[in-house]
Amino acid sequence: MHGGIVFLRTAALEATKSFYLDHVGMQVWVEQPDITILRFANLLVGFHQQPEPDTNVVLTFFYDTREEVDSMYAQFSERATTQPKENTKYKIYNFFAKDPEGRTIEFQTFLHPLPPIAID
Repeated sequence: MHGGIVFLRTAALEATKSFYLDHVGMQVWVEQPDITILRFANLLVGFHQQPEPDTNVVLTFFYDTREEVDSMYAQFSERATTQPKENTKYKIYNFFAKDPEGRTIEFQTFLHPLPPIAID
């Protein structure tokens, strides 16, 4: 098996874990002391308990349809920093929100064909 993980510091491991599990739909992949690695399809994000969180990042979650993005917007409307809209430059439909520690999260769908992603 091959892959990669993006690790981010969090000052609130359990709350961050719960947010991404309960609201975004991620799943626990691996638990280690002071670390939880979450999975969303081919995205692996490790959250590591530290005194200060990493907040200067963007975590993007992509979906198959606009309707799925709109459904996430309905769920995140109070946290959203933008409304869903089409971005013609990148050929996507997306919106942005903030997680409880202030990280930017993006929900999008591509409006053009994509190459397949091989997940072992």
